[in-house]
Amino acid sequence: MKDRVYAAAERISAERRPTVSTVRSAAGVSNADATRYLKEWSEERQAAGSQLAATPATLLEASARLAGTAWAEASALADERHAGVEATWVQERKDRDAEIAELVADLDRVTEEKDAAVSGLSTQVQELQAQLGALAAELEESRATERAATAEAAEAGTKLAASAARDTAMQAAYAALLARITPAQTRATDQGADQATGHAGDQGTDQIEDQ
Repeated sequence: MKDRVYAAAERISAERRPTVSTVRSAAGVSNADATRYLKEWSEERQAAGSQLAATPATLLEASARLAGTAWAEASALADERHAGVEATWVQERKDRDAEIAELVADLDRVTEEKDAAVSGLSTQVQELQAQLGALAAELEESRATERAATAEAAEAGTKLAASAARDTAMQAAYAALLARITPAQTRATDQGADQATGHAGDQGTDQIEDQ
């Protein structure tokens, strides 16, 4: 990270004064690392400032080329690593998206199955309620029929009891009437017989006297 910060600071210093923000962005490091190593780079650059004037131009150019080469290699390596990380991240995201899509499909399927089951149960409940209503109506009709039959039976029993009472009364009246009629007829019969016997006796006496 130190080398990356130094290289970024060198490259940025060729155009403008490097800052923590520009170095952090160019080197791809944290804000703390950029602050720390940029400070060290500035201190070393100030310390070496007096020696730069005495440094041969060819050495400075060689140092610059070396630093540029190192930075290019570091940048290429960083780009390669970044590409690898990005490819891994893209693949992981694709896998995650596929997994999410699969979970959503499963959720939709389960929801459809649940809705179908609820609809089927609702239909069954409605059918059972209709059957229960029909059974209740049949039960009420049966009870009404039973009540009517009970009332008819009670009425028939009442009529039968009244008829039996009338029969009993008629039999009693008939027996009383018969009891009143029978002795009178017997007396009338006995009186008729007596009268016939007396008349016959009188006729015999008359005949004897005539002779």
